[in-house]
Amino acid sequence: MSVLGPVIALLVLILVGTALNSNFLSAANITNVLARSAFIGIIAVGMTFVITAGGLDLSVGSMAAFIAGLMILVMNAALPVLGVGIPIILLGMVVALVAGIAAGLLNGFLITTLGIEAFIVTLGSMGIYRSLVTWLADGGTLSLDFGLRTFYRPVYFGGLFGISWPIIIFALTVIVGEVLMSRARFGRHCAAIGSNENVAHYSNVNVNRTRLLTYAMLGMLVGVATIMYVPRLGSASASTGVLWELEAIAAVIIGGTILKGGFGRVWGTVIGVLILSMIDNILNLTDLVSPYLNGAIQGVIIILAVILQREAKAKG
Repeated sequence: MSVLGPVIALLVLILVGTALNSNFLSAANITNVLARSAFIGIIAVGMTFVITAGGLDLSVGSMAAFIAGLMILVMNAALPVLGVGIPIILLGMVVALVAGIAAGLLNGFLITTLGIEAFIVTLGSMGIYRSLVTWLADGGTLSLDFGLRTFYRPVYFGGLFGISWPIIIFALTVIVGEVLMSRARFGRHCAAIGSNENVAHYSNVNVNRTRLLTYAMLGMLVGVATIMYVPRLGSASASTGVLWELEAIAAVIIGGTILKGGFGRVWGTVIGVLILSMIDNILNLTDLVSPYLNGAIQGVIIILAVILQREAKAKG
């Protein structure tokens, strides 16, 4: 896909959104779009490395729901001992990060060591995590203690210099991810594995370890996104994170990363995230199409993006 393709698409969406609603470019609306896209954006950065290395993860949405539920249970249980304060927030963050890394490592282990297809492993874990959070919530909703939720709210609604924390964390994730992808050995190894696993192996690249690390990184970033997400609503249920995997994969593919692996660009993923977020925002601000069709639109976009990739590859 052309480097300019996603950029042009983003600019066209901005013009369309502005033409349809005068509030589209208002500071409040732009901040809302960026903050809500931060969750998918953080996860999509990790997904970029997984796909570049020839992998795939369909479990990230269910994983986020399970991690959110686990966070809430642990923090509520620790409340009588730790009380409302920074220590209990830090405990919840550690739980989210450890659970995310462990989930990513488990997926990676099954794929690299046992040799099971990534599609099968992550499809199975998607069902497992969604069922676990449903079981933990007894079919309902897990809610954070009200006082704890009030104390935790600034992690999503607060920020620095008028910029909310999710946007700041997303930006930092993108910077680190871009450096790793374009300037570090790890990024080159991911591209080499996705391009040709056998050639990478004979070039002294530890294929299994690198792939395992991509899944661990993705799991960690799911944990980071969950840390940002929980204070927004203060709850978790079976509906938490639904279609997040679709949005993350769509953002990666729209941004120019090749679905079969071998080439990835983090900055392109950011543009993909913004394109999806703006489409969703335009649907919410106008009556052109029902917002309930957002998932269908994303599916169509994924198919079109892959077709464009194939056309560009054929011409190249």
